[in-house]
Amino acid sequence: MSSTPEPFAAVYAGPTLAQIEHAREVVAQVIQATPMEHSAYLEQVLGVPVWLKAENLQRTGSYKIRGAYYRLSRLAEDERARGVVAASAGNHAQGVALAAHRLGIRATIFMPQGVALPKLQATRAYGADTVLHGPTFTETLAAALEFAERTGAVFIPPYDHEDVITGQGTLGLEIMDEAPDVDTIVVPIGGGGLIAGVARAAKLRADASGRSIRIVGVQSENAAAYPPSLAAGEQVAVPVGPTIADGIAVGRPGDLNFPIVRELVDEIVTVTDDDIARAILVLLERAKLVVEPAGAAGVAAIIAGKVRASGPTVAVLSGGNIDPLLMQRVIAHGLEASARYLTVRIMLPDRPGQLATISQILAEVSANVVEVLHTRHHNGLQISQVAIEISVETRGPEHREEVIRHLREAGYDPEVEYTE
Repeated sequence: MSSTPEPFAAVYAGPTLAQIEHAREVVAQVIQATPMEHSAYLEQVLGVPVWLKAENLQRTGSYKIRGAYYRLSRLAEDERARGVVAASAGNHAQGVALAAHRLGIRATIFMPQGVALPKLQATRAYGADTVLHGPTFTETLAAALEFAERTGAVFIPPYDHEDVITGQGTLGLEIMDEAPDVDTIVVPIGGGGLIAGVARAAKLRADASGRSIRIVGVQSENAAAYPPSLAAGEQVAVPVGPTIADGIAVGRPGDLNFPIVRELVDEIVTVTDDDIARAILVLLERAKLVVEPAGAAGVAAIIAGKVRASGPTVAVLSGGNIDPLLMQRVIAHGLEASARYLTVRIMLPDRPGQLATISQILAEVSANVVEVLHTRHHNGLQISQVAIEISVETRGPEHREEVIRHLREAGYDPEVEYTE
């Protein structure tokens, strides 16, 4: 939500460079300047130098602390006395909680009932009062707004406020300082607060030095409100489908963010959950970085061939708060999406030695068995049959096809299983 009247929101051009520079001085009291990591692997993929801006290593695990702290720092004394309230399932909650703690402001955070335990614990650890309300975020948000109306607490929006955009713009200044020759910056997009701030800061800094810079936004294809909105010339609400990138699963562009993105962002692309899972795996293996799905969207776009660049490129890793149970599933999905994990179901005669035979066939093609499920209870089985579901590690697409072909040549009919 925006606290700015609609007529102003329609013409808001974004913060000035001086305002972002001032915000940088303010947020320096709480944030750390995150590292810029060179990626040799992504450089090979894109054909130009690629750097990773590791905001997953930021305090609270994401860039959100920048905008939250700057917004809270600008509250008047009477507003601070009333306290603040926010609705969030993750990164915004932790950013507001830490900012409020550092500034001595009481914070109440409404979170969905099914919020991941690590995110709930982290928010509480920063000193915020937490209220679990509603099975969906829509109900959680409504409860937070009702609380603000009833108590006078100041509602802190996650992306749609001038101070929040200005605070996020400090990340753009860091990128320009750390990679002064950057040609393209790739940024995940949800509501648009981060990319609005980064684009504004980077473009203003580039203009001041007499050069240009490209900004590329990345959305999950199941929550991509910006492409149709830009095509229509106005904000369009879209249904949000299932996606692992919950941090950017926003169905409508922000009121203040949209005009900035429309003016300053050069291109917006979308990625699938498979793309994101592959990116998380690449970041783990190649960069030794733990990144949440939304934070890996930029890298996913590069790997998927969605990004064009003619010079040094920076991909923003916007956050690293991933639940360990989700991480486990994402790694398995990423391995499968990269053709490095294969699960097949095979119907076998119900007699001794069949499992040993299958194992020997797999060993002949160097497929390492990870898991085996053996059952007599499966739809389609004859009374004299058993079903074996076997998962193996493979070395890539060619090896995966070799394993399947070897099983077929041995007289079996493997049915390939895919994770949801």
